[in-house]
Amino acid sequence: MKYGLYQALGMLLLVIGAQGAIRQLVDHDNAGLLGWLPGGFAASITVYVLAVVIGAVIAGRAHDARKATGN
Repeated sequence: MKYGLYQALGMLLLVIGAQGAIRQLVDHDNAGLLGWLPGGFAASITVYVLAVVIGAVIAGRAHDARKATGN
């Protein structure tokens, strides 16, 4: 069950990051959840891309660990 929660958390980060990055690329003025972040476009797109990468890594490793344990 633990790996399932990690996988869900990773997928949530992946989806939120991807949606935010696409929104930021289409409309530079719409920062979405990171509108409060100082640094403008460069800072917010960097955080969104990091969320995508971290989410993919967490979800992938949790999936592999879950398959290895047989759950």
